[in-house]
Amino acid sequence: MKNTLVSVFFLLLLTSTLYLPNTFAQEYTTWGLPEGAKARLGKGRISEVKYSHDGTKLVVAGSIGIWLYDAHTGEELDLLTGHTGSVSSVSFSPDGQTLASGSRDATVRLWDVNTGRHLRTLRGHTGSVSSVSFSPDGQTLASGSGYNENTVRLWSVNTGRHIRTFTGHTGNVNSVSFSPDGQTLASGSRDDTVRLWSVNTGRLLRTFTGHTNWVEGVSFSSDGQSIASGSFDDTVRLWDVNTGRHIRTFTGHTDWVDSVSFSPDGETLASGSFDDTVRLWDVNTGRHIRTFTGHTGTVNSVSFSPDGQTLASGGYDDTVRLWDVNTGRHLRTLTGHTNYVLSVSFSLDGETLASGSDDETVRLWDVNTGRHIRTLTGHTARVNSVSFSPDGQTLASGGYDDTVRLWDANTGRHIRTFTGHKWIVNSVSFSPDGQTLASGSFDDTVRLWSVNTGRHLRTLTGHTGTANSVSFSPDGQTLASGSEDETVRLWDVNTGRHIRTLTGHTGRVNSVSFSPDGQTVASGSIDNTVRLWDVNTGRHIRTFTGHTRYVNSVFFSPVGETLASGSADYTVRLWDVNTGRHIRTLTGHTVSVSSVSFSLDGETLASGSWDGTVVLWDLAPESPQIPEDVNDDGVINIVDLSLVASYFGRTGQNDADVNGDGVVNIVDLTMVATAFGNAAGAPIVLGRDSEIAPTRADVQAWLREARQLNLTDAAFQRGIAVLEQLLAAFTPKETALFANYPNPFNPETWIPYQLATSADVSISIYTADGKLVRTLNIGHQQVGSYMSQSHAAYWDGKNENGESVASGVYFYTFTAGKFTTTRKMLILK
Repeated sequence: MKNTLVSVFFLLLLTSTLYLPNTFAQEYTTWGLPEGAKARLGKGRISEVKYSHDGTKLVVAGSIGIWLYDAHTGEELDLLTGHTGSVSSVSFSPDGQTLASGSRDATVRLWDVNTGRHLRTLRGHTGSVSSVSFSPDGQTLASGSGYNENTVRLWSVNTGRHIRTFTGHTGNVNSVSFSPDGQTLASGSRDDTVRLWSVNTGRLLRTFTGHTNWVEGVSFSSDGQSIASGSFDDTVRLWDVNTGRHIRTFTGHTDWVDSVSFSPDGETLASGSFDDTVRLWDVNTGRHIRTFTGHTGTVNSVSFSPDGQTLASGGYDDTVRLWDVNTGRHLRTLTGHTNYVLSVSFSLDGETLASGSDDETVRLWDVNTGRHIRTLTGHTARVNSVSFSPDGQTLASGGYDDTVRLWDANTGRHIRTFTGHKWIVNSVSFSPDGQTLASGSFDDTVRLWSVNTGRHLRTLTGHTGTANSVSFSPDGQTLASGSEDETVRLWDVNTGRHIRTLTGHTGRVNSVSFSPDGQTVASGSIDNTVRLWDVNTGRHIRTFTGHTRYVNSVFFSPVGETLASGSADYTVRLWDVNTGRHIRTLTGHTVSVSSVSFSLDGETLASGSWDGTVVLWDLAPESPQIPEDVNDDGVINIVDLSLVASYFGRTGQNDADVNGDGVVNIVDLTMVATAFGNAAGAPIVLGRDSEIAPTRADVQAWLREARQLNLTDAAFQRGIAVLEQLLAAFTPKETALFANYPNPFNPETWIPYQLATSADVSISIYTADGKLVRTLNIGHQQVGSYMSQSHAAYWDGKNENGESVASGVYFYTFTAGKFTTTRKMLILK
């Protein structure tokens, strides 16, 4: 790649509309992407939310990494990635400069909050790290672990050195919390206890018993005298730190309590529960103060702002919600997170992607922008499978509520529900003509339905285990089904007759897919293999091995030369169908890959994962690099001209040296002009904010230099012709004044204009009643467009005395020689 100009290019991109708009409108869809990916849809599942100590930031630990938000606006600030498993817990250092994260990958990582830079990785745990917490002085970090390790570890923040390990819990350590003086550490465990430890000696001080189920959250009060614990026994308990005495129990939640947090003044306790609510309690009396409702899934984390006025809660409904503590009013919701993605499907035109989720919804996404289009609700349990009809107008979904639903893909309207399965629906698939829908179920059957009428056509029986996957052959005459009984069965669609059974897998078959020519069936199994079968004979062709855990999904590319497989080993693998060769492994998901799907052109692969995201992988063949395409964006246009001009005089190897003669000069620039239109795309129109856009004077100078070379080469002369056309485009046909921007504004604005002839320019600003506020004497200006902030007229919003003007309507009169015109502007403060 052309690395020399990468930093320059992106710097210019930030300040200019000269470039093509970003393909993905929501910029965060491209943050922290794994190699080979071009976008990520969804922000993953939420594990924990925490306020920074200054209250300006919110951090969200999730399945794909760590999200940083502006606590006041809800704007995404950064995504920190690097863990190879879901992030379970996060903690800010007291000074707010460092962030710690614990992950299912058994590591703890430290990050620089301001830069997002990874500082160090703390290794030693052998199981998932469930909780992390900084000591009050920021010098020590505690981490709790589970998965049969059941320990708490202390680390030196400055060196990363392991200090000591606390052992004694007999179940996962779910939560750790330092006392305010840093001398004591509390830990809550799935052994139903809370334990207190001496930080300096590692000695167990006392054990609190009384909970009758797992302890999920522990928190010290601000004075260090009390500890609160939340449990799967649906209660919150308060304990005396010094005596170990149980003070009181808070009851009212109707399901497990997953998180507890004291307010900064220690007077109030918040608890989040599996009953989808947050409750506030009076610590001194045990009285229930209020309940926050709005989450539609388990509330697994609660955190007070430093001033105690706002509470943040994160839930399995994939949202972070902010609440006014005093009134209970809901302030803001941070969205974009998604629960387990179990299935993905492209529309025929490749413009839309559907995803089915554990959150009981189907989501539609714009593939080009990454934008969430709409959410389809109606299922009453997780959605296992989604499939577009061949014409892209209808979407089918099957779920844990034993139903199949049809939706209008354009409006999201629910069309009809197919009922009849006696248990969970695992898979749905349209016939090639779109008239028939097949569904596979936990009731061991496959059912065929009429799409137009909803009528049940027939039931295919014979599997002795769950029917996990169904797929139609390209001609629609044959259906393949994969089952828990470790077999693949082929069926005659018209008669329902069982054709043959394909055996050889040594574990359940999770997925089946026909090749585009209908001659081959692929199957993926929990025996960690992918198998290819001859449809006509049932012969086993070959086995693909390499996945280290279950294969959940298989899908052929549109031309049938490549097979993709998604696995519980967190990876997607690409295979050469003809040779069985492993082509490539796509890594980046942090949890099991549940579904894979190719776009119709074969250039994009979508993978859905239990990490709550869909990743779009770029499989398009790389285009050969063209010297004139200086920024290597596939388009030769004015951007490339500007980049060459910015490097005029540079010697040595660099990408702006188009002809490779060791120096960047007018020859290179003219060669770029010669190649205009030779690559995909057309020259880009200049925008008013285009800070790097060349001016008319720039183009005039380029033309003058090019002509002075007196080169008669036809290609070079074509370049001169392009520069002449560009100069003409820079020469306005009439003088004009344009709307100021921004409008309304506060406290400054820019006033763009263009001149067809050179003139003395001035702009006078008046109040609505005609009083002169300020006159901007621009001076003599040449023919050209003055649109960008560096060339337009600038007003700082002050009058002739340097005083800021009040809000209201104002008028500005533009005078250029004999030309005069007036426009209106608005100031809001």
